[in-house]
Amino acid sequence: MSASPYPLPRHFQREEGVLKQQGVNSWAELAALSDGELRQLASRGGALERQLRKLRGQAQLVAELALLPHEAALLLYAGIASSQGLAQASPQQLLTQLGRLERSLTGMAPARVDAATVRDWIQRAQRLTGRSRN
Repeated sequence: MSASPYPLPRHFQREEGVLKQQGVNSWAELAALSDGELRQLASRGGALERQLRKLRGQAQLVAELALLPHEAALLLYAGIASSQGLAQASPQQLLTQLGRLERSLTGMAPARVDAATVRDWIQRAQRLTGRSRN
């Protein structure tokens, strides 16, 4: 797995250009950017700040939990935006949510995320945050 978040999906083309131009070349670098830095990047290169925030959220999940970029993106689209949120998630509810999301994106293809994977992600987040669901 490459440490670089690039190439990004086409709808992040402007943001990718701005990030590369500013020397942001890894998920860890992107995850570490502050709100102010994102605002500054957005004003310089025509990147949308909202899109940069989405990318940073994805990068934080990738960097903090060693997730693959597509796994982090799937969690974001399912409403899990942080390690803290994942640590508090119900494994069964999250699995159901992810299954619905995957089916809406891929049709009736079998889900790529299974119960063991979801439990592993939640346990990683709990270790990182020092939290458990209970």
